[in-house]
Amino acid sequence: MNQTRRDWLLSDAPQTRRQARMGALYQGWLTFRGNKLAMLGLIVLVLLIGIAILAPWLAPQSPFTQDLAGRLQPPSAEHWLGTDHLGRDILSRLIHGSRITLFIVGTVALIAPVIGLFIGTVAGFAGGWADQVLMRITDIFLAFPKLILALAFVAALGPSIGNAVLALALTAWPPYARLARAETLTIRHADFIAAARLQGAGPLRLLIRHIWPLCISSLIVRVALDMAGIILSAAGLGFLGLGAQPPMPEWGAMISDGRTYILDFWWVAAMPGIAIFIVSMAFNLLGDGLRDVLDPKGSGQ
Repeated sequence: MNQTRRDWLLSDAPQTRRQARMGALYQGWLTFRGNKLAMLGLIVLVLLIGIAILAPWLAPQSPFTQDLAGRLQPPSAEHWLGTDHLGRDILSRLIHGSRITLFIVGTVALIAPVIGLFIGTVAGFAGGWADQVLMRITDIFLAFPKLILALAFVAALGPSIGNAVLALALTAWPPYARLARAETLTIRHADFIAAARLQGAGPLRLLIRHIWPLCISSLIVRVALDMAGIILSAAGLGFLGLGAQPPMPEWGAMISDGRTYILDFWWVAAMPGIAIFIVSMAFNLLGDGLRDVLDPKGSGQ
């Protein structure tokens, strides 16, 4: 009864399953918190989410209102980050554009790993011809650069933010499939899998209850590290006019609008570029921290 909450969480002999799980989560948080750069990345991303949620109240002006008399104004007290070629406030467009960035990243991060997890675990667990067919399909997707393949999909489907998200998701799943297959191959002949099979567990139950949970931690780390690439790919599609369409304040499209004026009015393209750099770096730092926490080899589990 005299144990503190911390001692209860860090106990070497947990009395219940709940205590063991809570203790593992707390130890993981302590490891993550000890990584200062990972904490910096987490803080930046929390701020980004907060800005996206509060965008209508934080933005000083409408991201769509044009003022041709005030076009291409440098950063000032009235326009902190300047104005673009149509006189729109760049800060307001960046704030509202954070919503588009999070939508793209979140949607792709929900779709691509699920597809990859399913295909990879089925291939690794089934083996034989199923493994060969699924992995050859995966190799076909891996044979093309992701951005080039995404460009082909968007060109076929038509330019829009929805089609851009779909294209990025369809080109991002192969690495997750490879990772899930590798994890499945290492555990499909483990003793606990054989014991579950002797107890009458079928293939689907083995996949869902025993194999998928062991693959998720590796996929989470990979997803966090891939976020920067997803942001850059989405910005590339927007830059080429195949992502969010005008007048949507998408960061890649904003860079495209400002490239004509970059020598004389550098802030028009530089500000969204800096935003992309900061968010991409934050996701990389977060991924490094999660890898330290979830990597079984690194944590000695």
